[in-house]
Amino acid sequence: MPSCIRICSAIVLFSKLFFHLFVFLSAVVDSVEQMTTCDSDNSNIHRLHCEVGVIAVDQALYGRSSSVVCAEGRPSQQLVNTQCARQGTVDALRTRCNGKKTCVVNINTFRNPDPCVGTFKYLQTNFTCFPAITAIACEGSLLQLFCESSIQVISVFNAEYGRRDRSTCSYKRPSNQIQNVECLSPNEIVSNRCNGLNSCTIHASNGVFGEPCRGTHKYLEVAYACVYG
Repeated sequence: MPSCIRICSAIVLFSKLFFHLFVFLSAVVDSVEQMTTCDSDNSNIHRLHCEVGVIAVDQALYGRSSSVVCAEGRPSQQLVNTQCARQGTVDALRTRCNGKKTCVVNINTFRNPDPCVGTFKYLQTNFTCFPAITAIACEGSLLQLFCESSIQVISVFNAEYGRRDRSTCSYKRPSNQIQNVECLSPNEIVSNRCNGLNSCTIHASNGVFGEPCRGTHKYLEVAYACVYG
């Protein structure tokens, strides 16, 4: 009888864990998005957004892989090359957008060098809205990550120390301290310190993360999930 109880308890626990995993994966799959922006002087902005969760870039292309996408009003000779792809596009978008709820990218970033002169190009991104928690701490303050359930642990998806917009942690800051929005310092310090813990506190400071952009008021932004350990 005791062995039966242990086996039955294990089955119930496994069933609960499988249910939570199923719900988690279903949320991820249901949030797959695609954004396409045609390359023209009047349309330079490529915008990714998640209503729920944060961005996780799966695939990205700047160039042309289809003769029908962004083809309206274009001569046929600008559409025939469907093997056009700029190298490094997906890595650049992951660096720029992963872990953010909203990400705005200027296509000018990818135009030079031109991957296929004479072909009309577009920027297309496939991304998932990953169900993560976003936490932010301004430079000089403490950031606490935690999971409400005692049987869950932290799993860091993305962490950056720097500045990617002019609004976050900008209260009473001189304009010259919030102008640099290209201050990106992705690192593994947060994941190394916090992964596998139920709660974790980390100082958002140059002493911990280094100095990615002197003179800019920075912040630490972390996207993480609480998973069953």
